[in-house]
This record gives sequence, structure tokens and C-alpha cells, in this order.
Amino acid sequence: MEKLKVGILGGTGMVGQRFIALLNDHPWFEVTEIAASPRSAGKTYEEAASSRWKLSGEGIEMPEKVKNIVVKDVSDVEAVARDVDFCFSAVDMSKDEIRAIEEKYAKTETPVVSNNSAHRWTEDVPMIIPEVNPEHAQIIDSQRKRLGTKRGFIAVKPNCSIQSYAPVFFAWREFRPVKAVVSTYQAISGAGKNFEDWPEMKGNVIPFISGEEEKSEQEPLKIYGRIEGDKIVKAASPLISSQCIRVPVLNGHTASVFVDFEKKPEKEELIRLINSFEGEPQKLQLPSAPKQFLRYFEEDNRPQVLLDVDRERGFGISVGRLREDTVFDYKFVGLSHNTVRGAAGGAVLCAELLKAKGYIAAK
Repeated sequence: MEKLKVGILGGTGMVGQRFIALLNDHPWFEVTEIAASPRSAGKTYEEAASSRWKLSGEGIEMPEKVKNIVVKDVSDVEAVARDVDFCFSAVDMSKDEIRAIEEKYAKTETPVVSNNSAHRWTEDVPMIIPEVNPEHAQIIDSQRKRLGTKRGFIAVKPNCSIQSYAPVFFAWREFRPVKAVVSTYQAISGAGKNFEDWPEMKGNVIPFISGEEEKSEQEPLKIYGRIEGDKIVKAASPLISSQCIRVPVLNGHTASVFVDFEKKPEKEELIRLINSFEGEPQKLQLPSAPKQFLRYFEEDNRPQVLLDVDRERGFGISVGRLREDTVFDYKFVGLSHNTVRGAAGGAVLCAELLKAKGYIAAK
């Protein structure tokens, strides 16, 4: 099978680098264009990004095949889009600028799968966790009518903060989670930094991450929502209250979760639903799909970042410490890899789903 040609918008930043690493030797996709800010344009990717390559601390070096790609200016939309089949977006701009530039790419008949938050609340843009709401891809037909395109569209993945609990609530949907309190303990790579960039985070905790709490509370409701006409209508429940805290961890968002159900289930049934859960990516055997998306750990001291964040190559969600609570029905701990499942990897899996469903194809 001939690989689809992929452009990376914002390819020099941390999420852009993660896209490039994940797509090295991908069976379906090949990076052929990289775009970034004007200061990087005209340089080879190696010249533009080698001094800023953030993944070497994880033993991931810059792939040889991208080193000589000449970086284009991301605002030169026609030049970037001309020879690619679709793009991943991880640009660092204001939300208004991101909304505008992603629509420009879509209107060149180039699908855009975005890691950015700018279009998450655009009513006809699907925000997809592939195992949870793959059916939301159907709204793309309405979006194309609005944009006046035949193949161009925008799809987004949700915020990294919700990955360690939103899929768990979905696995438990038959018992109707109605109310939850969530505290997330979020890694510094979620801010696009490592400890060299942010030495003051060593031994430190910051009890505020701008915009994260609203995303943590509201984005699951769009994911659990339904298509009505030409828009996605968010679900009414569960009501979620969150706090988001930055902690001195490189990769891995941990969530402490308290949840009430409309109908309280048995603990053993909740664990069974976690371990047996299977979504569309597993059924379709997509290249990046984890074999076991959700896994429950019986040990009292799991999941742990050092032991579990890379489970299933970072695409799996780990759950533990499920027990009855004195105020809520149950409480548990979840863990997800924030730049794989929560960012670039989630977008790659979304693109694989969209290709399998016929929304992304060769030009």
C-alpha cells in the first residue's frame, strides 16, 4: 500500500516532534512536509530543530528521514498543502489564528487532524477519542457543506487532561455516572517543556494550569454527546468538578477521581468492564491501537508513572485503587501518557480511524 503523504504544522515544537517520532516507519503515513514559524522556514528540519529536540531524554532521536526536509512557513498554506494528502496540526498561535489557519488548510481540500484546542467547540468539528465516540466522524459531512469542500475538513482530539478518566466513565456507561470530582496531576511536557527548559519545576508543585479545569469538566460532555442535524450537542452528565495541578513529572497525567452513579454497581463489575473494554480501533486493528486500551491493576501502589505510563507504547490507559468511598459511590486513580495518548498519538490514532472510515484518502 502506498503511504499517504503527511504535513506537520508546528513541527518544531514538542508535540510536533512527537508526531514526527510516532510517524517514523508508520505503515500508512509518511511525513513529507514540515511547517513552522517564519524563523524556521527555509532551514532543514535538522537545522531548525536539532538544538530544540526534546525527546532525546527518552532515548528518541530525530529520525534520519526528516532531517533534510526543508521547513516551510506554516502561513504559506498553498505551498504546504499542495503535495500532502492531509496534515496534523500542533501550531503555537492564538486561538483565533489557529481557527483561521486550520480552516484555510481545510479549504485547500486538505483534511486537518488537530492537537490544538481552538476548534474543539466548533459545533460541526468532531472531537474524537477513537475508542469512545468514533460515530462523531459523521458530522464531517455537515462541516464540508459549511466549508464548501469535497474532502477537506477539521477533526480534533480532546485535551490531555481527560484521557485517564473520560474513557473509564464511558466503559461504565450502562450504570450512568452522574457526578464526579477529579484532580489531575499533570506532567510538565503538557506545557511543551522538559526539566532543562523548566528547572524551577524540580521539587515543585503548581496548583494552577490555565484553562485546564474548564476543559477537564466540559470536553467529556461533548465526547459523550450526540449529533443533531448539523451540530454535536453535548451530554448533560456527568457533572464534573476538577482541579488541575502541575507536578514534577516529565510524562504522564495522573487523575484522582470520585464518582457517583445513577445505579451503584458492584466493584467486580466495574473492574470487569475496564479489562474487557474494546473499541473501534481494536476491532479494526488500526496500526497504533493498543491491544488492551484500558487495564485495571490490582496492586495498591499502581498505576505508577515510572512503571505504567508507557504501557501499550503510551496508547493505553491504566486504572487502579478502585474502592468504595464514604461520600461518593467509588473512587479510583487513572494514568495516561499525555504526549502520546493525550496529544500526538491520540491524533495519529484518530487519523487512522478516519482513513479506515474513508474520510482521509490520497488526493
